[in-house]
Amino acid sequence: MVVLSNPPMEQFFMKPSKPSTNPLIIPDIPLIDLSKPESKHHLVKACQDFGFFKVVNHGVPVKFITRLESEAIKFFDSPLSVKQKSGPPDPFGYGNKSIGGNGDVGWVEYLLLNTKPESVYPDNLQGIVNDYVTVVKNMACEIMELLADEMKLQPRNVFSKMLMDEQSDSVFRLNHYPPFPEFQESKTNGRKLIGFGEHTDPQIISILRSNNTSGLEILLRDGRWISVPPDSESFFFNVGDSLQVMTNGRFKSVKHRVVANGTKSRMSMIYFGGPPLSEKIAPLPSLMEENEDSLYKEFTWFEYKKSAYKTRLSDNRLGLFEKSNNILRC
Repeated sequence: MVVLSNPPMEQFFMKPSKPSTNPLIIPDIPLIDLSKPESKHHLVKACQDFGFFKVVNHGVPVKFITRLESEAIKFFDSPLSVKQKSGPPDPFGYGNKSIGGNGDVGWVEYLLLNTKPESVYPDNLQGIVNDYVTVVKNMACEIMELLADEMKLQPRNVFSKMLMDEQSDSVFRLNHYPPFPEFQESKTNGRKLIGFGEHTDPQIISILRSNNTSGLEILLRDGRWISVPPDSESFFFNVGDSLQVMTNGRFKSVKHRVVANGTKSRMSMIYFGGPPLSEKIAPLPSLMEENEDSLYKEFTWFEYKKSAYKTRLSDNRLGLFEKSNNILRC
């Protein structure tokens, strides 16, 4: 049985959402089949319209997924005293319920890991995580190069080289959302149980895979939250803040959250592809049209990361780096 520490329970509930003015029209999550030649076009459109998409025929061997999930389950099923030997997170390590250092909480326990070769992981996870991250990073780079091809950017590794750099500041996260049998939505005035609060990812791209328990939701441009149907055989991609800046707002960093399930355990694994700390983040000159103004001030990944660590999850982290005389693209 998973035992988590106990902040006041009231903190774990979302306020009821306002009823949608058009609840029957729910757009489909963009589905990208990497085996199809037209996938490049669909990738760009998904990044522009949603900042989020699902990938099938991705080529990642199932064995890497099942091995990692099996070991992750073993880790999270361990006694709390065993798991706490890998914590507290600073920022890497094991944590539960408290997310970051600024007061955010969720019905979740997690393991945040550095992907650099010299990093130390809990027993039995080292080689398995390294194998998984390697194949997922390669898939991410393929996606990034297809995007560059469709946008006619040169060199075609303009995005992917930052993930392949030896100094890439990428991280890997295992999230476990345990069941909460005591929770009944009917007895909480329709409020949902927060698993992981709403946020955008600050990196370039995020690649998520989960088991078949629902919970992930994304925010549409019209202000509606929609549930993402789970699919354990596919990968889900989030555009990150850094990619939004590099495309000068053409691609959208999607706000997302996880609603915890009262009866089923949810397990997710996320690779966050980040640039080197010294990398300058700014709109790509080769992408800018004539007389197009930059929407953002130039900053390094280190500066943005440092700023993001000081914020709450739901804060607009890019707000401090937007040029005040510009309005973001719609």
